[in-house]
Amino acid sequence: MSCILHIETSTEVCSVAVSQDGACIYSEEDFNGPSHAVTLGVYVDRALSFVESHAIPLDAVAVSCGPGSYTGLRIGVSMAKGVCYGRGVPLIGLPTLEVMCVPVLLRHELPDDALLCPMIDARRMEVYATIYDRALRVVRPTEADVIDEHSYAELLADHPVYFFGNGAEKCRTKLTHPNAHFIEKIYPLAKWMFPLAEKAMAIEDFKDVAYFEPFYLKEFVASKPKKLL
Repeated sequence: MSCILHIETSTEVCSVAVSQDGACIYSEEDFNGPSHAVTLGVYVDRALSFVESHAIPLDAVAVSCGPGSYTGLRIGVSMAKGVCYGRGVPLIGLPTLEVMCVPVLLRHELPDDALLCPMIDARRMEVYATIYDRALRVVRPTEADVIDEHSYAELLADHPVYFFGNGAEKCRTKLTHPNAHFIEKIYPLAKWMFPLAEKAMAIEDFKDVAYFEPFYLKEFVASKPKKLL
């Protein structure tokens, strides 16, 4: 087991946590954002001060790496890299949508054949979503889905599917199949990252600190100026 600093900034929520020996021992969250550029540095400083005051050696930094807010992901990954460079510890990158599944699996009783569909709002009727089974095996990879009455029809025909995250609420009126279930108030938070981070730590699944980039899903494209005639 290890001591890991966790950073999550993929949505409007900014959160930082510290885990040791498979348990969360420190956590701070800000639901009033997005103000990650100001808040994150303060939270990380406090978390590192907590670690130092308890004489706990830091073993790694884990960051939620997307999909999500382009700006939020850049801030979070940049901060994680900075701590890794400064402390000489490895970097762990965790898929944001997988992180969102952790509280669902820990807090809710689900049928054996249940599928999980975490969703991040991508504006209008579009969401970033992945489909997992209860063992967190990917049933369908991450995609940007435009939701209508026919979305996920094949999966819903054979399985109860649980939708959650800040993109799920707007889908209620479209996903009306009896097998569609919605779980409220599920956010990607740093305090839920530790089970996945511990697994990555055990198999040494580390990212290259110099070259690692967030998973934006949709590449940010700056608008090009129109040519003057």
